[in-house]
This record gives sequence, structure tokens and C-alpha cells, in this order.
Amino acid sequence: MGMTMTQKILAAHAGLPEVKAGQLIRAKLDMVLGNDITSPVAIREFEKQGFDGVFDKSKISMVMDHFTPNKDIKAAEQCLQCRTFAKRFDIDNFYDVGRMGVEHALLPERGLVAAGDCIIGADSHTCTYGALGAFSTGVGSTDMAAGMATGETWFKVPEAIKVHLTGKLRPRVSGKDVILHLIGLIGVDGALYQSLEYCGEGLASLSMDDRLCISNMAIEAGAKNGIFPVDDVTIAFMEGRVNRPYTVYEADPDAEYARVVEIDLSQVEPTVSYPHLPENARPISQVEDIKVDQVIIGSCTNGRLEDMAMAAEILEGRKVADHVRCIVIPATQQVFQDCVEKGYMTTFIQAGCAVSTPTCGPCLGGHMGVMANGEKCVATTNRNFVGRMGGISSEIYLASPAVAAASAVAGKIADPRDF
Repeated sequence: MGMTMTQKILAAHAGLPEVKAGQLIRAKLDMVLGNDITSPVAIREFEKQGFDGVFDKSKISMVMDHFTPNKDIKAAEQCLQCRTFAKRFDIDNFYDVGRMGVEHALLPERGLVAAGDCIIGADSHTCTYGALGAFSTGVGSTDMAAGMATGETWFKVPEAIKVHLTGKLRPRVSGKDVILHLIGLIGVDGALYQSLEYCGEGLASLSMDDRLCISNMAIEAGAKNGIFPVDDVTIAFMEGRVNRPYTVYEADPDAEYARVVEIDLSQVEPTVSYPHLPENARPISQVEDIKVDQVIIGSCTNGRLEDMAMAAEILEGRKVADHVRCIVIPATQQVFQDCVEKGYMTTFIQAGCAVSTPTCGPCLGGHMGVMANGEKCVATTNRNFVGRMGGISSEIYLASPAVAAASAVAGKIADPRDF
């Protein structure tokens, strides 16, 4: 029986001719990632085990993004611990305030991850890099510590779900709508410890930003990873960014899949996930009249340039509703600069938005947008669990940048196709 893309990458990194679903393997790593919350735990474990060196200082990334710029003394101490470790071992890819970005937007932008790589990160949304044809997945901080020291980790080879895409996205519909639609179909545990492997002619209508968004939320369906085949879109994105050789893997024609999910992209509407699970997805045509207090446009899911462009298109010449706080957070310094150069920042400010330096802040209820009890938020983030953004009775509605921007103007959840 043939292998899926994920299985081929894992086999290559384990030095094996083939692997099968359920098999336990030890694989070499191309990148080990941590942030300002998870890295300190990994550093303590690293030191506790007596490790005195890292396996490759060019294959470790630490990004200060969650509680930065530091929101309190504890956050400052955590970042200091990371800075000290990075300086001690001369870590090449240490990103601090002023040159950082939200980690899962920053690493692809900087060319630090590429097709065929095997990547772990002490953050659940490390699955983002499957958009480039890599195997990437989130791990615990202890696994991060071992990975930094040895350059290896263990995996159970996942079985796969084939997601076959046909058709073409309609205007004001994006990758966020696709992944919310998919999670709505299969549920938050519908791909538990499986690989979501995308294919089909519908791929041609998905930009790299769409794919990064879709892969980012694989974990919200319980998946081990999400992965796209490498095509012209992928290669064009890596060109000028990735300055090292990479390997393109393709699924075998006789690869085995646990199931096949069919999605006609032309039938996907702008989609909203109701509290308190991403699987509570509804097409915008079935969304009720819901007044909102806050809108967040940003995060590792939707803080890239195309996301900013869509929000700016809707906000241009319009004002955020009086009772709404609209917070826009470009995911990296480069995206921020591009927004300035393209005039998006002027659009956001004139519309009445607050604009922030890159940070994960509000996504996890850290800072820059914590909600009071009873408030409702439309967010382009990836999770809407109870209390995720603040008060235990606050509510988060997940949506695309287009829906979020339209909702900010309307003061309630709104269809971006009406703007």
C-alpha cells in the first residue's frame, strides 16, 4: 500500500523506506519552535536534564509574541529567560519586540520552514506550515526541550483524511470560511490524531494566505497536522524566502485514507462559528441578528496581508459602529509596514480602529482586547472556548476578516457581500 504525503515525510526523517499508520518512529527535525509562554517551561526542563548544548542553533526558533510587548512583570521575566537562553546558545532565530511577529506568520515569511520539512513547535497551531507541504505539529514543552537538545523526537504515524476540493471561491469568501465549514462538517474531534490532506482542482483558487489559514486550524478538528501539495503557488511563495534545498513529496496514487471529505468551494458561504466550539459553524445566511461589542482582526490565523487587504476594502470610507471596539493587529512587522505603504493603516485609523504592533494578545485573553463578562466579539482568531478572551460569560464568534470588518461597521454580525 502506498503512503500519504505526511507518511512519506515522516519515513524520510526516520530513515525508513516506508511507514504505516499507527507505527511509532523517531524522526529528525528541521525546526524546533517555542514562544514566550512555552519556551520558559522547555528551558527549565532542558536545564533540569543537564543538557549543555543545542543540536543546531540555526534550527531553533523562539518568538516573543503571546504576552508581548510585556503585559506584566511575569511576562517580562519569561521573555528575559528566553533572551538569556538564546544568547547563551547563540540561537540564530530569536525574535523579540520590534522585529518579531506572530510566530506562525513569521516563520513562513522569513523562509525558516519549507516543503518537506519535519517541524515541531510548543504551540498547538504549529500545524500551519503544512500549507508549504511540510509536516508540522504542536508538542508539549518537554518535547521541545528534548528536540532542542537532540534534534529528534518520536511520533505515532497518523492515518489520513483526504479533503477533496473542487470549484472556486466566490468573492468575499476565503480560506477561513473553508476551514470553518470543514470543522462544521466533521467536528472538533473529527480528525483526531489524523492528517488532513488537501487535494483537487479547487486548490488552484486558494492563495498561500488561504492555505496557511486552513492548515493553521487543523488542530481545531483534532488533527495531528494539515498538509497541502506543493504546486506553483507554493513554489512562488518560497522563492526568494527559502535559501536552502527542500524536498517535494507527493502522495502515492494508492495511498490509504480513513475517509474522503468532498467540498465544492463555489458552494461555501461566509461562515461564522458560534460559541463555544469551532464546530458550531453556520453559513452567514443562517446567522441571527447578533449585536457585538468587539471585533478582532489579526492572529496567526488571519493577520496576513490578504487579511488586512480584505478588511481595509470593507472599512474604506466607513466608520466602526459607535458601540464597537475594533482592534486590528497585523501579524508581522513586514505586514504592518506593507499596510502602511498600501494605505490600509490610514483606512483602519480613519474608520475608528485601534491598531497594534504584532502580538497574540487578545486571542488567548492575554491583553490588548480582554473582554468583560457578557460581551460578544467577532474574531478572526482560531478558538472560541468558554472564557478564551476574558470573562467566563463573554462570547466569541469566529469569522473571516471580511465578516469581521463588516460586523464592525454594522455593529452586529453582518454579511460582507452586502458591503
